Amino acid sequence: MSIWQLQDAKARLSELLKTAELDGPQEITVHGKPVAVVLSRREYQRLTGMHESLADFMQRSPLHERDEVDFVRDRSPTREIAL
Repeated sequence: MSIWQLQDAKARLSELLKTAELDGPQEITVHGKPVAVVLSRREYQRLTGMHESLADFMQRSPLHERDEVDFVRDRSPTREIAL
């Protein structure tokens, strides 16, 4: 991980973003103390678990245009619950 002083990061933002995308996380410091890390979007999604839902994936699928797959969720209860 490379370390960038804040003033350099501001002046060379495009380079910072490209480096984060190609080489991984980039640390930003203020007065020599680490204050932030710049990540690529792909790395952020990997770390946070922010992935496309199965429903979104299936709706983008070529199968969505065909009538072979039912994408409507059945909301009826599957069993009675005694309270």
